[in-house]
Amino acid sequence: MIDENAQPLAHVVRGGLVESVHLGHLVALDATGAEVLRRGDPGVTFYPRSSVKPVQAIAMLRAGLDLDGELLALAASSNSGEPAHVEAAREILAKAGLTEADLQNTPVLPINADASFAWRAAGNGPSSLTQDCSGKHAAMLTTCVVNGWDLRTYRDPAHPLQQAIRATIAEFTGDGDPAHVTVDGCGAPLFSCTVGGLARAFSRIATGAPGTPEHRVATAMRNHPWFVGGTGRRATRFMETVPGLIAKDGADGVLAAALPDGAALAVKILDGSGRSHRAVVAGALAALGVTGLDEIGHVDVLGHGEPVGAIVAV
Repeated sequence: MIDENAQPLAHVVRGGLVESVHLGHLVALDATGAEVLRRGDPGVTFYPRSSVKPVQAIAMLRAGLDLDGELLALAASSNSGEPAHVEAAREILAKAGLTEADLQNTPVLPINADASFAWRAAGNGPSSLTQDCSGKHAAMLTTCVVNGWDLRTYRDPAHPLQQAIRATIAEFTGDGDPAHVTVDGCGAPLFSCTVGGLARAFSRIATGAPGTPEHRVATAMRNHPWFVGGTGRRATRFMETVPGLIAKDGADGVLAAALPDGAALAVKILDGSGRSHRAVVAGALAALGVTGLDEIGHVDVLGHGEPVGAIVAV
C-alpha cells in the first residue's frame, strides 16, 4: 500500500504551530546512484502521472518522431494552454497532416487563468488543444503517422505506440515490466513504476550521450523550460532557477528532477497535493549540493493575505 512506511516530508506552520503535515516518499540519488536522502520507501509502486512524460517522449523519438526544440519540450510537457502552447501543439499536428479534431485527450480549459479567460472571451469552450497533455497527444499521433499505425486506437495499451512506451519505461526505471496499468487523466495509458525507478529514469535522461533520444529530450527541456509547463509553473521555475536541471511534475503530488551530472530525485506526496513541492524539492536539491534556492523553496502560509508562517521541508 502507498501509505505504508510513508514519512513526513513537509510541515505547514502557522503562527509557530504545526497545523498540518504532508506525508510521502522521497529519494535523492547522487551522480553514482547512491542514496543521499531517503524519506519513506523509494521502492513503493505508484503511478508517476505526468512526470513520466520525458520517458514517453524518448519512446516516441526511438519510434521515429522527429521533433526538437520547443516542440519536443511541449511533447514532454504539462502545458498551461497559453497561446504559444496552443500554437505549438497545432504545429506538431500539422507536421503530420493532422488537426485538433484528431486529438483524443480530455477537453478542458487552459490551466493558466489569463489564457483561460481569453480563450472563453473568444467564444471557445473546453478543448483537447488547451488541455495540458495536448503536446504529448499530438506527438503520439505524429508518431503513429510516421509508422503507419492506427490513429483511432492510439490510446489502447495494446497499441504498438503504447507498447513501445511501456518497454521504455521499464528500461529507464530499471523496475522491469510495469506491474499496473490504468488510464491517466488525459485518457492515455498510465504505467506504474517505483519512486526510486522514476529518479533513476531522470538520471539517465540527464546524462544521455549527445545524439541519443534522451539527450534530445533533456536538451529541449533545458533550453525551453516554459514549454514544459508555463508561466509560474513549478517545473518551469525550478529549471529556470537551477542551470542544467530537468524537472517534471505530475498530478497527485509527483515531481522528479535531475542535474547534469546525473544526481536525481523523485517525490510522491501522499495526499496528492502539490503545495509543498517547492519546499520539499528545494530541500532535496540542497541535499544534492545545490545552493541559491531560498526564494523558490520558500512558501508562505497566509493569514488575511499576509504571511503568518511557511511550509517547511522536513
